[in-house]
Amino acid sequence: MPSSASTPVDSPPPHHHPSPENPLDRFFKISERGSTISREIRGGLATFFAMAYIIVLNPIILGSGVDKYGHHLDTAQLVTATALLAGLTTVLMGVIGNVPIALAAGLGINAVVSLQLAPKMSWPDAMGMVVLAGLVLMILVASGLRQRVLDAIPAGLRRAIAIGIGLFIALIGLVDAGFVTRNPDAAHTTVPLGLGTGGRLEGWPVLIFVIGLAFTFVLVIRKAKGAILIGIVTMTVIAIVVNAVEDIPGKAWGLTVPEVPSKIVDTPDFGLIGDVSLFGGFHEVGVITGCLFVFTVLLSAFFDAMGTIIGVGEEAGLTDENGQMPGMGKVLMVDSAAVAAGGLGSASATTCFVESTAGVGEGARTGLANVVTGGLFLLALVFTPLATVVPSQAATPALLVVGFLIMAANVREIDWSDYTVAAPAFLTMISMPFTYSITNGIGIGVLSFILFRAATGRFRTVPWLLNAVGFCFLVYFLLGPIEEALGVS
Repeated sequence: MPSSASTPVDSPPPHHHPSPENPLDRFFKISERGSTISREIRGGLATFFAMAYIIVLNPIILGSGVDKYGHHLDTAQLVTATALLAGLTTVLMGVIGNVPIALAAGLGINAVVSLQLAPKMSWPDAMGMVVLAGLVLMILVASGLRQRVLDAIPAGLRRAIAIGIGLFIALIGLVDAGFVTRNPDAAHTTVPLGLGTGGRLEGWPVLIFVIGLAFTFVLVIRKAKGAILIGIVTMTVIAIVVNAVEDIPGKAWGLTVPEVPSKIVDTPDFGLIGDVSLFGGFHEVGVITGCLFVFTVLLSAFFDAMGTIIGVGEEAGLTDENGQMPGMGKVLMVDSAAVAAGGLGSASATTCFVESTAGVGEGARTGLANVVTGGLFLLALVFTPLATVVPSQAATPALLVVGFLIMAANVREIDWSDYTVAAPAFLTMISMPFTYSITNGIGIGVLSFILFRAATGRFRTVPWLLNAVGFCFLVYFLLGPIEEALGVS
């Protein structure tokens, strides 16, 4: 079971389950899971603020791509599609899956769609590939195979996946805040990342992040109610004031500049919804290449979501001693349907977001938090200017705090004396942040686990399904040579 480190600072004592007070409590099992309506609302708000950047970032990534015919996707339509799909699928996960795991356009997958699929076909064809991947995922869930794959992962690797996600979101927080930046290629250095700008921390935005990180950690350590949400809101207000007084260049903040918007309401444009060609991509690139494209999207969506579900479930204390979470089949089905829905809405694959841990750290334990988060995304359809006021520097401290809580809760639960588990766990943990991919981390962990068990004469202890997963990852990592061998450019 997750240790007490994963319990929110204001949670009730373990096993304290008051009788449900109202239908809302009974439906979401709020009291049964040791939570309260106020904590669920705070958690939903925290998750939204931590991932609202996707409303801005997804249109930038998809909008940067050009399809085979030289067409760009309209930015305003992408903003609408991103917010709409995030809102609907997040609410759906809350109502059906009853877990505090929000969904939005998957980072990484949207880059595959924009930079790999679209240049070979039209945008409707590329989104059709995403829909097909989602439909295949739904079939895998209906057959029980996706659940069985999840069950086949050893307990030690599950813990490592959760820790890897904690390190991954911490790195995301550092990078998005500008505390850590990529060294330019012109520097000819073997060090890919550095502190601030040129090895120095400069400017108000980074200072806002540092103050926010210290402030949020102090609140958590002092067990303040609503610590993470208080940190985000407080630093947003400070950032708005500082930006107004100091007149800081917009690019210093990144995607979101903390300033009072010139307008509050904007009209959504639903022009991209349903603009999909399901099988047109196969006519453009051929059956083999088309299948490889679908497989790439499928594998990324499959294991990114699996890792996130494991990590968030562990952090929320929703898993039992065997790593099982109630209603897992429903959770996996909603996630799979969300992938297809994302393609149908031209927002790329919609999947579980690791930033949900911000809400869990705030106390969220049920799907009610998702209803709050999803509702805010739907409100963002018309209140997009307000949704993009929170700068990364105010929201990302929450990711580092949650990353710490995840590690504290899981690292001691791994059997470090069994190197066939400990070594793959270590590789899993470091691969996620260092390759900037949850899928890569899981793949490296699974393959190394199989290899080390085989090398020590314990290959028979590896479930056959895990071997099948390992084979899929082997194909995934060797896609470059395979495409070259098949003549796929």
